Amino acid sequence: MKARWLQTQAHWILLVAIVAFWQSVCGLFEVSEFIFPSPSRIAASFWEHHLSILGHAWRTFWVTMLGFAISIVVGVLLGCLMGSSRLAYAAMYPLMTGFNALPKAAFVPILVVWFGIGVGPAVLTAFLISFFPIMVNIATGLATLEPELEDVLRVLGARSTDVLIKVGLPRSMPYFFGALKVAITLAFVGTTVSEMTASNEGIGYLLISAGSSMQMGLAFAGLLVVGAMAMVMYEFFAWLERRLTGWAHRGSQN
Repeated sequence: MKARWLQTQAHWILLVAIVAFWQSVCGLFEVSEFIFPSPSRIAASFWEHHLSILGHAWRTFWVTMLGFAISIVVGVLLGCLMGSSRLAYAAMYPLMTGFNALPKAAFVPILVVWFGIGVGPAVLTAFLISFFPIMVNIATGLATLEPELEDVLRVLGARSTDVLIKVGLPRSMPYFFGALKVAITLAFVGTTVSEMTASNEGIGYLLISAGSSMQMGLAFAGLLVVGAMAMVMYEFFAWLERRLTGWAHRGSQN
């Protein structure tokens, strides 16, 4: 019982230890708040500017969710295409890998020219940076379907669409949720990077504004808010994964 409690609370224990160490180092060495603010200073800045921070955070959140939703749709469709066709897999995978290697921050100025400063570049940057893991994992789940199982289904009269919908996609669900947990964190990165360049709202804009006025406590508060939102969404998808794909994880019933 004690070991299980320790396992479930390990992340909180580690977080408290990190914060305590951080505060101790800043106090012991008298680190300037303009260089590396202490947790207490960050908390004070958050409380002082909480209305502004929460307003910018809400903007970042819904923009990220919009871009992430588009990435799910596009990633699943392309993944199904690549995973169900060897020709499509061979043709598309190298090109998509090369595209994914491009720094997404470099797309922001181009997106600004096309869509102007505002929501458009942030949504598209979140989409561009997060759809690749979803696509790859869906394609991998479908492409690694056992040939023997597929042959048996075809002998029983199943069509290609039946194999895809009734066997391939359910089998790919563990891959899919694994990709979602990675992609949602990347989506927040994409939105924040875009807001730092092409927006007058959002946490990215807040970071630039705070940095230019040397308000390091406020900047760190913004960073922690982004991290907190990403962690919450990660845990949400992890919960969905346990609920919907528990059958795929050894020891999930313990």
